[in-house]
Amino acid sequence: MELVKGIQLEHWNEHEHEWLAIYPLQPTDFEKQHGIWPLRIGANLAKPHYHIGPRVTHNYYLLCVLEGTGTFIQQKKQYHLQPNDIFCLFPQVIHEYYCDPQQPIKKLILAFDGKQALATLARLGLTPEHPHMPNRVVDRTISAFLNLIHQHQQALARLHGMYAIFQSLELPTPLVLQQDLTLDWLDKGKQLIEHHFSELITIEEIATSVGIERTHFSKMFRKTYGTSPVNYLLQLRMQEAQLLLQHTNYTIAEIARAVGYQDISSFSKAFKKRLGISPIEYRMNGKKEQTS
Repeated sequence: MELVKGIQLEHWNEHEHEWLAIYPLQPTDFEKQHGIWPLRIGANLAKPHYHIGPRVTHNYYLLCVLEGTGTFIQQKKQYHLQPNDIFCLFPQVIHEYYCDPQQPIKKLILAFDGKQALATLARLGLTPEHPHMPNRVVDRTISAFLNLIHQHQQALARLHGMYAIFQSLELPTPLVLQQDLTLDWLDKGKQLIEHHFSELITIEEIATSVGIERTHFSKMFRKTYGTSPVNYLLQLRMQEAQLLLQHTNYTIAEIARAVGYQDISSFSKAFKKRLGISPIEYRMNGKKEQTS
C-alpha cells in the first residue's frame, strides 16, 4: 500500500492530524558551500481536521499539493489550495493553512536553507509577498521529489535532486527578472549591514547605497527577512558585543567603538535594553560561570 505513489507504507507514521513520511537530511559542509541545501524531504496526507498555525518556521518550505483542497493564509492574505498548486513557507513569516474536511490535502514537502534560498524561490515566482502559485506541479516535479527521496543518503544526489525539483517549477526568464531586481538590492543591503555593522552606519545610508528610498527599503526588508533593518543591525552589533565581552579583555569603551557606537552610554543603554543587563554585568556573569 502507498499513501503517495512511490513511498511505501512502512515509511509513513500516523500523527494526530496527518499521516507523515519525512526523511530528515544532515547537510554536509560540501552541500553548505553551494548556497542552498535540503534539510527534509517527504510527503503528508492530512486528516479531515488538519489545521496548522498560526505559527512561524525557521527554514524555507516548498509544498506541492497533489490532491485535495484547502486554505493557506500568510500576511493576512488567503489563498485557495487545489491540486498542482505550490506554496512556500518563509522563515519568521507567520502562516496558517488547513484543508477542506471533505477533501483532505495530500502534498509533497521540501525543507531547505541557505543564502541563495530566497533568490532561488524568486525564480519560481515565490516571494514572501507572493507565496502561492496555482497549477504549477507537473509529472517531472513529482518524479524529482521521488528521486530525491530514494537517493536522500548521498550528498551529491541530494543537491542534484533538489535542483531538479526547482528546475521543474522554474518560470520563463522574463517573468523572473522583476523579482531578481528586487532581491538584488535587498540582498546587497543586507550584505552591507553584515559587512559594516561595526561602523557608524545608518539604515538611510544603506538604503542610499543600494539606490532605494529608506522607507521602501525598510518595508521590503521586513517583509522579506521577517525583521526590520534597524533591528537586524542591532542584533549583529549585540551578538558581536557579547562575544567580545566573553572572550576578550577589551574595555567597555573599546567594545562600544568596535560595534559601531561612539560612546559607552549609548552602547550600554542599547545593550541593556536588548539583553536586560548591562555590559559589565554580562561580563561578570560570564566569569562567574567559568569559575563555578
